Formats: sequence, structure tokens, C-alpha cells
Amino acid sequence: MNLFRLAASAAGIGALLLAGCSGRVSSDVAATVNGRPVYYSEVDRTYKTQFPAKAEGDNAAQLQLRRLEVLRSLIDSEIMLQRAEKEGLVATDADVDARLTELRAPYTKEEFDKQLKAWGLTMEQLRAGIRRDESVKKLFNKDITSKINITDADVANFYNANRGSFNLPEPQVHMAQILVTPRADANVHNLKNDKARNDDEAKRKIEAIEARLRQGEDFGMMAQNYSEDPATQPNGGDLGFMPESSLDKTSPELRSLVLSMSPGQMSNVIHTPDGYRILKMISREPAGQRDLSDPRVQQSIRETLLEREDQLLKTAYYEIARNEAKVMNYMARSVFSAASGQK
Repeated sequence: MNLFRLAASAAGIGALLLAGCSGRVSSDVAATVNGRPVYYSEVDRTYKTQFPAKAEGDNAAQLQLRRLEVLRSLIDSEIMLQRAEKEGLVATDADVDARLTELRAPYTKEEFDKQLKAWGLTMEQLRAGIRRDESVKKLFNKDITSKINITDADVANFYNANRGSFNLPEPQVHMAQILVTPRADANVHNLKNDKARNDDEAKRKIEAIEARLRQGEDFGMMAQNYSEDPATQPNGGDLGFMPESSLDKTSPELRSLVLSMSPGQMSNVIHTPDGYRILKMISREPAGQRDLSDPRVQQSIRETLLEREDQLLKTAYYEIARNEAKVMNYMARSVFSAASGQK
């Protein structure tokens, strides 16, 4: 038994001892799942992460409702973690390290430490949360996702039932971009943590990016490393599909440029009011009916069907797991007792 499972087992034994013959538990335990405690401190920490600021008009009842919802999610997570442990699917230290590296990538060490503090987490708590999440992912993949089979007949039936949704009323363009702005923005966290602070820096940066792209460097990777658009940088600058009519909202020069580009073509540096950008035309879609023989249509349908089936099975899986678990929700009891005047 590894240290993580040993610690988990010790926590479960400790919770049973807390309960004792009298049925009482420690005041810092919000719930137990098969005897293992979920603490109020976990609820508070998770609540702070999900709701960092109080919304206007909130009252005590709404706050308590949210806290109960947070606890419910923690209980579900604990149920799944215990199932992952039972099936020998607990994430390894290597799994945790890999995920932690991904989380750290957009930040400097100082920024990441500051973010941890804002989350109210220690590094040990963050690693424990990552281990839990990665373990549950392994569980879902083994018991659910790996068992889903989308057949060609399923794809064809979906297409025939939704044929109209594959008929594009007008041509569309699939674009990507790299944006560099002359203003400091705390929300910019590209992989290189590289940010222009004024117009001169922005111009030099975009020209350097353009030179590297002309030498053959990958557009998507360059966008992830250097783009300053928080919405598209994580996806390699991908702007998705846009109907050509949406270009009417841009300047006539920009619209003309985009419409003149061919798939795979990259623009020169474009100076716009919000900074400097380089565009890439990924593909163009003509108006009209997209046929089932189109591999992109088939892939889109498979992804849709897989997501639907995955969500259905996960919902059923959660219900089964809850039915099989022994859960004591002490926070819910406390809330109800206080409201009804019970002791």
C-alpha cells in the first residue's frame, strides 16, 4: 500500500474513531463518506475558489445553499476517489508531477506562488487535489469512456436526423491569430510569460514572431508561447469558424484581406486599434450541404455522440456510486436543524 492510500485509510479509521459509540463527530467534520471525513476547511477553501467575491443581493440563505452544493461536489469527488482506490487506479507521483507542470507553465514561480495563496492552498493540498482529479479521470476512462462504441450506423442515423444543421447558409472561414498588445494586462499568461509593455515593444515582438513564422516555425505553438489574447492563446490562436458576414463588422481593409487569403496562408503584420496581429487562414467552408462522406462531418458527429453518451453514463455511474456509499452529511443536518429550531 503506497503512502497516499495509507494516509487515506488512516483518515478513514480516524473518522470512525471520531464517531465513537455516541454517534458524535468532531465539529470540524462537514460530512463522512464511508467513514472518511470531509472537513469544513475543505468546503471553505473550495467555496473561496469558486466564489471569490460576494455577489450583489446575496443573503445568508443563498450563501448556505452554495456551501451545501460545494459540499455535495466534494462528497461526490470523495466517493469516486474511493472507487478509484478500490480499483487500483490512484494517480502516481509522475501523473501528479505532469499535471502540476502544465498548471505552472503560464506563470513565473512568483506568480504561481501568488496564485496558490489566492486559492488558499499549500503545495501539498494542491498536489492532493491533483491526485484526486487524475485518479477520477482514470476511473472514468476505464469504467465509462473506454466502453463507449460509436458505430458508423450511429453516425449515419445522427446525420440523417439532423441533416439541416449541416447545411451552411453562407460561406465560413476558419481562422487563427497571434495578438500582441501595447498595454500591460495581468490576464495574459502565455507559455513564455512574455508581455509587451508599450507600442515599441509590441511592434518589435510581433516582427520577431513574424520572422520566426516565415522561417517555418509552427503557428499554433508560437501562439501558445507568445500571443497576448487570453481567449485564443491556450488553443494555439484558434478563432474557430466564422460566417463571412461577421467580417462586415471589421474594417473594409481587414475584410478584403481575409477574403483574399487561401487555406494555409498567413498574413503580414496587421496594425489594429487593440494592437498588432498576424492571421492564418486554416480552412474555408463553402455554403451548402455538407455531405456525410466529409471526414470532418463524421468526426464532428462522433465527438457529439461520444460526449452525450459519456455524460449519460457518468450521470448513471454517479447515482449508482452514491447509492452504494454510506454518506453522512452533517452540514445539511445542521442547516436544517437551525432553520427548524431543532437541537
